[in-house]
Amino acid sequence: MINYGKTQSIVKPEPIKIDTFSVWVNTNIIAIEETVGEDMFSGYEYDMVQYTKDEYIKLLDTQLTDAQLALAEIYELIGG
Repeated sequence: MINYGKTQSIVKPEPIKIDTFSVWVNTNIIAIEETVGEDMFSGYEYDMVQYTKDEYIKLLDTQLTDAQLALAEIYELIGG
């Protein structure tokens, strides 16, 4: 995983982009306008993280397992 932190672009990024080797996850996407000297920047700012495909699959598996455990706890609480 490589966390690129805050990133800016003139093109609105997709929340998840998959290429040949990586999965790019873009979160907290907001439209921005900034003045730099006499120039105006209109675009988007967002947090960008790059995962290998294997890392992303493991992340999804962990999230799924956590969700399943939470659902099992809820089921037990309601008397299942």
